[in-house]
Amino acid sequence: MRDLFQQELREVQDQLVSIAELVASSITDAVEAFNKSDVTLAESVIARDNQIDDAVVQLDEQAITILARQSPVAKDLRIVVSALRISSSLERMGDMAEHLAQLARYRFPEKVVPKTIRPTFKEMGSLDIGMANMLVELLRNGDTDLAQKIRDEDDKVDALHLSVFETVLSDTWSQETETTVDATLASRYLERFADHAVSIAKKMVYLATGEWNPQTGAIQL
Repeated sequence: MRDLFQQELREVQDQLVSIAELVASSITDAVEAFNKSDVTLAESVIARDNQIDDAVVQLDEQAITILARQSPVAKDLRIVVSALRISSSLERMGDMAEHLAQLARYRFPEKVVPKTIRPTFKEMGSLDIGMANMLVELLRNGDTDLAQKIRDEDDKVDALHLSVFETVLSDTWSQETETTVDATLASRYLERFADHAVSIAKKMVYLATGEWNPQTGAIQL
């Protein structure tokens, strides 16, 4: 029975990796669709979101079954509970990629944001892709050093996100309301994607160490 239980836990962890790989593919394609106004690629991202959602539901059902049948304790319990929370964040990351792709589809054949701020969005997108790929490796091998790297990349995304807001609120910004809203939303989607990656990284640190900061409710990286 113990061997079967450990196999079930490994299957849950393998499913998390598979979902993270789908999310990494989605943000990679969404960023390209956004930057290049590629409607075909955008539609593939939107379609893939259903695949991510289905995989999350399947994982959650398996994790809940393990909780009900096995009554895990200590680290085993942390694995199952963390998997449920991580799957939720991965689902939201998939949603952010889908939202970005939807903007690209809605504005096709035009680009979503004006030329002046496209380099900022390219950099944000590149950072998000890098974080997604690091997350796959973190979930696969549990290397908590990657958690700090993800946190560092998130700081860069936050700074770029702030710069977008400063730009659209500046006196020199002369774009129409629709363009302003699109830029704000796109920046928010990329920023939130990165935030969820950090959230997962923190949970992986907790899973590895069992350490939680009781004062802030945050896991220390």
